[in-house]
Amino acid sequence: MRLYAAMASKQIRCARLLLAGGIPALLAACAATHGASRPAMAAPPPSPPPPAAVASPAPAPAVAASDAGPIIRHSAPMTYTVKRGDTLWGIASKFLRNPWDWPEVWYLNPQIHNPHLIYPGDVLALTYGHNGKPSIRLVRASPLRGQAAGEQTVQLRPTLRSTPITAAIPTIPYSAIAAFLARPVVLSAGQVRRAAHVIAFRDKHQIAGTGSIAYVSSLGRHPRSRYSVIHVGRKLREPGDFGFGHVYGYLGSYTATAVITADGRPATATLSDSARETFRGDRLIANDAPAPLTMEPRAPSRRIHGKIIWVVGGTGGADLAGQYDIVVLDRGSHAGLVPGDVLAVDHNGSVVHDTHGAFSWLFRAFGSAGHAFAPRVKLPDYRAGTLLVFKTYRDLSFALVVAASNVIDIGDVVHNP
Repeated sequence: MRLYAAMASKQIRCARLLLAGGIPALLAACAATHGASRPAMAAPPPSPPPPAAVASPAPAPAVAASDAGPIIRHSAPMTYTVKRGDTLWGIASKFLRNPWDWPEVWYLNPQIHNPHLIYPGDVLALTYGHNGKPSIRLVRASPLRGQAAGEQTVQLRPTLRSTPITAAIPTIPYSAIAAFLARPVVLSAGQVRRAAHVIAFRDKHQIAGTGSIAYVSSLGRHPRSRYSVIHVGRKLREPGDFGFGHVYGYLGSYTATAVITADGRPATATLSDSARETFRGDRLIANDAPAPLTMEPRAPSRRIHGKIIWVVGGTGGADLAGQYDIVVLDRGSHAGLVPGDVLAVDHNGSVVHDTHGAFSWLFRAFGSAGHAFAPRVKLPDYRAGTLLVFKTYRDLSFALVVAASNVIDIGDVVHNP
């Protein structure tokens, strides 16, 4: 009887341990309790882990693609060969959801000539690191890189007056901004006041073009040999304010290049490379430093909030801009903008009259006259497109519309993307 009572007591203790600590505690306690009276029971083999705990290596590209989902397009190619006519913006759009994220994924190989630049014939590949971070690398370099670096490459094959093109691809289409790169197109009031101007033309001509002789006012103490002739156009004002807003400068139009042949009062110049007719009173302006073509698209480093104050080629009325049109912004280098900065454009929501509210019966009773007294409601702004800044001044900048999903108008707001 004593033996059965002891065994019953041990079983009760094991049951309590089972409830408190589970199977491991039960086996350990029972083994210690039965050790003196009976042989220890062999521990059962450990049960296999549940399927969720089994470690199975996942393919690296799949993991990387999921991690890089917000950056990489689902349709991004694994490799791409750069062609003539490509632009950096276009290539970035093939790989990235937001092309201005290019600096985050472009891998600079220090062993490659000009690692910042991309040349026709380069082969780019989309790769993923061990941590799943995507990058775009140059896996095969174009022979044009060696030619651009000054290396001589001789190929013995018949050609038809061919000339190798060793320039890197531009960031945006060169044809869209060519007229704005090396020639001043925004003049301050001080520049207009101080600049030399065309007094007259030889043989009493009223307008002039390439090959014409022009007489210009004094060029100052340190005259240059070449000037851009600029026709001073419309004032660039703050939009709104009934035409009395702040004047940022004057929009200039390049007419010709003036080559000074004789200094004096007046000086003598020969016109060349005419883009349009030159008039008396047009200004002579020294050329700016050329804007870079291979700027890197990126988000601005500072907070930007500005407006579009002009659509180039417009008349100042209801001017709308679309893709590859050029606009003038009221923010420049003083605000932190540099060539290559990308900005989003929000179209201003219009203001409407709510004639269907609580007093709709009153407005309907007065007809069109009551419409003016209806409550005014400002509709929300909405995304209209994307701009890329390519030339900056202190308080102004020029930007190219690289994408437009809706109409873009004067007064639309620009800000960080």
